[in-house]
Amino acid sequence: MNPHLDKLHPYPFEKLRELFAGVTPHADYAPISLGIGEPKHPTPAFIEKALTHAIAGLANYPSTIGSEPLRAAIAAWLERRYAVPALDPATMVLPVNGSREALFGIAHAVVDASRPDPLVLSPNPFYQIYEGAAYLAGASPYFVNSDPARNFAPDFSTVPDDVWARVQLLYICSPGNPTGAVLSLDDWRELFDLSDRHGFVIAADECYSEIYCGATPPLGALEAAHALGRSSSERPYANLIVFSSLSKRSNVPGMRSGFVAGDPQVIKKFLLYRTYSGGAMSPPVQTASIAAWNDETHVQDNRTLYKEKFSLITPLLRQVMDVELPDAGFYLWADVRRTGLSDTEFARRLYAEYNVTVLPGSYLARDAHGTNPGRNRIRMALVAGVDEGLEAATRIVQFCQNLRTAS
Repeated sequence: MNPHLDKLHPYPFEKLRELFAGVTPHADYAPISLGIGEPKHPTPAFIEKALTHAIAGLANYPSTIGSEPLRAAIAAWLERRYAVPALDPATMVLPVNGSREALFGIAHAVVDASRPDPLVLSPNPFYQIYEGAAYLAGASPYFVNSDPARNFAPDFSTVPDDVWARVQLLYICSPGNPTGAVLSLDDWRELFDLSDRHGFVIAADECYSEIYCGATPPLGALEAAHALGRSSSERPYANLIVFSSLSKRSNVPGMRSGFVAGDPQVIKKFLLYRTYSGGAMSPPVQTASIAAWNDETHVQDNRTLYKEKFSLITPLLRQVMDVELPDAGFYLWADVRRTGLSDTEFARRLYAEYNVTVLPGSYLARDAHGTNPGRNRIRMALVAGVDEGLEAATRIVQFCQNLRTAS
């Protein structure tokens, strides 16, 4: 067996099941889960209709590169959303079966394990696929801790030069999971300079880009690169590729539809890799994806629902824990230290006493540089409906108030 498999950590939800083992939640409360980031808003009817009307496509083998209309729709969306020059759909856009499989696969296409001690750099906390991809590609992960003083963005200036020299791939999630942090233009300038100096590829995970509370959409990696003059050179968007998905944007997580876009040289090699790994998207899903990427009304409606939840729930929770609105995304990243409980104790007792599931922050991070930046925090995914989300928040407030009374 592949020895690298033994390096993989249990997934956070496996740890959560172990934490809850033997616990019987209070029978008076119906279960509410804020633990997993699975969108619960209804799938738009027009996407369902497009999928079912294209069902005859199941009779055809799909091509890995995807249909020309789908690649054109994705390129047009990128141009509209980020005000960047038109990307060549034939060489700069690649449909994928959700961003997860592509984020995992890119390490296998990029990492040269024959070079001494290859590293894959990742924020900490992080989406666990980054770590697993690094190990199974023959590299080691190197974590850069999120910094509360920087609104939870990683501080890349803390990485030594000898580490940067070994980095072959950098994963960055903006808006971040779980922190919601969005990188600034100065952050991107620093990363592009480092990439130019050391030659590593930047994999920008942007699957939460369309969920935000403010009036201004989060800055995207291609948008930042264009602003910094990196879109019109002989090699546009050199060593930069972005990953996005319809799952959160359009409430279709089961459709498994996303894309990779950016540096045509990296896209070419990644297409070669995926041709062998069997990553072609089903023709009906391609048709439904075209409909989704071409419509913004349902995205605005979706965002309005999240804004309503955040505006109602965050002030309630702020009474009993340290929590603020994120830059973007649909998570609250709360500090629970003033409850007197650790993140794991908080999650276990909340589940037992009020049947509400949250995810301990320490499960989403690793001990690095003397600390676990997720410790004493919890992640709450505001994916349920407004009423259910408010009910969960009310129970959490009651739980915390009871802790105060008991102490």
